[in-house]
Order: sequence, then structure tokens, then C-alpha cells
Amino acid sequence: MKIYPDDDSVARALVRALRKTGHDVQLPADVGRSGRFDAIQLRHAIQSDRILLSRNYEDFDDLHELLMEGRGHHPGILVIRNDGDRKRDMKPHQIPQAIAKLEASGAPIADQYIILNHWR
Repeated sequence: MKIYPDDDSVARALVRALRKTGHDVQLPADVGRSGRFDAIQLRHAIQSDRILLSRNYEDFDDLHELLMEGRGHHPGILVIRNDGDRKRDMKPHQIPQAIAKLEASGAPIADQYIILNHWR
């Protein structure tokens, strides 16, 4: 899977785990977009046909809804919910596992806003 993590999801452990499991990961720093607004990050993900990965679930939910309302498209938005609950919050090694379960299910990803915590 071609993944573009938002700035809040570029922790070394997560990026390493994603790459180790065969994902093609492009970081905002790789393309000169570190620190840019969420809309710019999503725009790059769309232009480069990459699934966006973020912990910023509220803002990307709004951007997803805006695109869908305007009949737009995106490769998919995967979000990681962190609510301060160790039992529910995902560790970096759990994220590639959740993505693998999602892929194996055959569920559509394009134009979807998917909370990965549900795929553990």
C-alpha cells in the first residue's frame, strides 16, 4: 500500500513498522511539506495517489466530508484514534497489523474515512 503519513504520524517506530511490512511510505519531509496545513497534506496524498494516515481524526473527518459533499475523491484516509486509554490506543506495531486486516477483508479504501482502531 502507498501511504502518506501526516506530520503527526511520522514516528520512527511507526514508519519502520510500515516499511518492514512492505508498505511504500512517503513522508512530508521527503516532499517539502513538513508542518503544512492538513488540507495541503491531503491534497498531496490525492495528487500522489497515496492513502493518508493520521492521528488527527477530527480535521481529516471534516476534510473527508467536504470532499464527499462536493463529489470529490481521495485514495482513502486511515486514522488512528488516541484517547489516552492504553487498552484502546494503538502501538506502532499494531498499525501495520490493522492495515493488513483491512486489506485482507477486501473492504473499499478509496473515498473512505477508516478508523484503524476498529481493525485490530
